This record gives sequence, C-alpha cells and structure tokens, in this order.
Amino acid sequence: MKKLKVLIIDDERNAREEIKLLLKSYPDVEIIGEAKNADDAKEQIDIKKPDLLFLDIQMPEKTGFDLLESLENVPQVIFTTAYDQYAVKAFEVSAIDYLMKPIREERFAKAMEQLKMKSVSKNDDRIFVKDRQQYHFISWNKVHLIESMDNYARLFFDDKNVFLKTSLNLLEQKLDESLFFRVNRAQIINLNYIDKIIPLPGGKLKVLLKTGDAPEASDRQSVKLKKLVKT
Repeated sequence: MKKLKVLIIDDERNAREEIKLLLKSYPDVEIIGEAKNADDAKEQIDIKKPDLLFLDIQMPEKTGFDLLESLENVPQVIFTTAYDQYAVKAFEVSAIDYLMKPIREERFAKAMEQLKMKSVSKNDDRIFVKDRQQYHFISWNKVHLIESMDNYARLFFDDKNVFLKTSLNLLEQKLDESLFFRVNRAQIINLNYIDKIIPLPGGKLKVLLKTGDAPEASDRQSVKLKKLVKT
C-alpha cells in the first residue's frame, strides 16, 4: 500500500517535533520533510509533491493562508495553530481539520480519521483562493466557466464565483487543455459541462452549459471547437 506523504510546516521546532511524535503511530504515513516558513514550504511542496500538509496558520512574514494562495495545486490540509480566531476561517476553506496547540493525542486521532474519510487524489487538482474575506479550496473539476475581468479571472463553480488575481492568458497556460477550452477572448469553459452546441449564422457556435450559461465562441475558436467535438 502506498504511504501518505506528509510535510510539516511550523515556525516552532517543538511544534514540528510534536507532530512527528504523534505520527509515529501511523505506519501508513511517511514524513517527507518539514519547513519553518512559507517560502521554504513552497519550495518543498513544488519538488516533493506531498499528499498532506500539517500547516501552522500564524507564521512570521507569511501566514499559512499566504502559502496556500501561492500554490498552483494544493494538497489536503490539516491546520495547526495556537490562535482560535482562525478556526472559522479554517473550516470555511474546507480543510480536513483544525487542531489547537498543544495538540491532544485523542484530538489528533480524530483528525486522522477525518483524513481517511476523504480521498487524497492526485487527479483532483485544486487551488486555494482568498476572495474578499472568504477563503476557498476550489477543485478545477468543479469550475465550469472562467471569465476575464480586467487583471483578474472570475471562476464560476457550484453556485459561487470568486476572483483570482491573474490574467486569462496566464491562467490558460496552466489549465489542463483536455478539460478546458477558450471559446473567445474573455471566456474559458469546462468541456465536461457542455450540454449542447448550437450552430449560429456565419459558422459561429453557441455553447450551452449544464449550468445554464451560454457563451458564444469566436469565429476562430468555433472552427477549433467543431474539430474538437466533431460537431
């Protein structure tokens, strides 16, 4: 059985040692590294690709939330902190759990049980977005439409939408081209959400999504879309 790869991130050495000690009871977990700040953690995450982060929220210079915002793909997260003011925010972003320091053994065991109930999958790429005062973990599979809004990209998922500080051109380069298609200068769609495609006069196509959105493909992209879906 493949072990769960874990990275421990905390600016306090004693806190990192505490988590390492607690993890000794879990033979299916492999600690692949530890970091004392967000920059070091990002470097390790990019290289080692952990499945799970034990993440302190309040760290010098950059917080745990700042770290998550900087990642292109976000692993599963269990937050650890001494500051209960962050509890609500942590649960808003759908982390696996939130552990208060000092961490009690029975509370740690409960968090690990929560982890078992969630599938830790490399195929479910997701990002972390702070939009106004809300924090979100967003699975790319659930994003059905992306729109350009000046220097931001507006992501539509479930019944929500958030703003990501990036241009549509830069974001398009990072997206899975087997999942997303740019229909015009201002919009990208998730191909899995296509309900039907309607031909328009002049050869253009209107794409009806299962969500009710109906973006119109440009001339050039209509040609590409026809080839892609064999319309």
